[in-house]
Amino acid sequence: MNLKEYGWNETHEKNLNALINELKADNIVAGRVTLEHKRMYRVMTKEGEWLSVCSGAFQHAAFERRDFPAVGDWVVVERMPGEERGIIHAILPRTSLFSRKSAGSTISEQIIAVNVDIVFLVMSMNHDFNARRLERYLVAAYDSGATPIVVLTKKDLCENPEYYIEQAAFIAPGADIYSVSNTTGEGIELLTDLLKGGKTAALLGSSGVGKSSLVNAICGDGTMTVQGIREDDAKGRHTTTHRELLKIPTGGVLIDTPGMREFQLWNESESLDSGFKDIEALSKTCKFNDCRHVGEPGCAIQEALESGDLAEDRYSNYVKLQKELAFLDRKMNRQAQAAERDKWKKITKGMRKHPSKKK
Repeated sequence: MNLKEYGWNETHEKNLNALINELKADNIVAGRVTLEHKRMYRVMTKEGEWLSVCSGAFQHAAFERRDFPAVGDWVVVERMPGEERGIIHAILPRTSLFSRKSAGSTISEQIIAVNVDIVFLVMSMNHDFNARRLERYLVAAYDSGATPIVVLTKKDLCENPEYYIEQAAFIAPGADIYSVSNTTGEGIELLTDLLKGGKTAALLGSSGVGKSSLVNAICGDGTMTVQGIREDDAKGRHTTTHRELLKIPTGGVLIDTPGMREFQLWNESESLDSGFKDIEALSKTCKFNDCRHVGEPGCAIQEALESGDLAEDRYSNYVKLQKELAFLDRKMNRQAQAAERDKWKKITKGMRKHPSKKK
């Protein structure tokens, strides 16, 4: 198996050589995680795909979710003698990490994909197009370190594609936008050209926007099971149930992800302004540097809202995301402090149970 087709490059090679010097296991090779299920992983290596688990030492050293492998990770894996199975000893340094807050009230991170060069933000050109959701996707994509690209699907079913293209361009200034039809194949070749040379892309979008059909259009019919859209609301039916890394026949790899209607950002993102460049530019022209945009004289934000140059719902979503990130940051700080206290309590308790012997 040629791992270059899965994105292997010289940087990964250097990182692997550095780790090999630290590890003492035999039969060590590099591999990429293609599928994850309950801390079991399918890892593609130059010798084939192995079902793998993390070593005991690895699990003991892991503290949080991102310490464990995820789909897209390059790992150092040892083959178990006589079996198509492996033991993961380490993760190679990541080039990007795309995550969100787990759904529900629990404060925990859910990793969507790692080592991604491009994130395809998928929206359908029908009533399911959601500007506020696209804004969230865009901020998370910038925060991950990958390049966001907006993909508008179902062009063959849309009477006015230009309307949705203009909406996306306004929401994502500076990002490339592609309109495609998974049925006719229009625009698909442009997407596959972006992934040649071992590039990795992840698909992000809500249920029913046509992600599985897009995977089939890119990777070949039959790769993913698809279902038709509902006639009452034009929404597609949910198909993908897990994250999976797929090799593209024309070159590069694609990570498909389950549809996500609820998407909460993870930690205090420094990329919020990257997703709202228009608001960032306006705030820099306010009369006062510490303007809070709530009634100060010479506030460019308020002037833009009054004139209609800045949409009320767009600014409201920007403020909502700011509050959401600030709240999450406070919760995480308290959670981290509690975890640190518990850690040292366990260490102290262990020392009392096993005091050092006096000579």
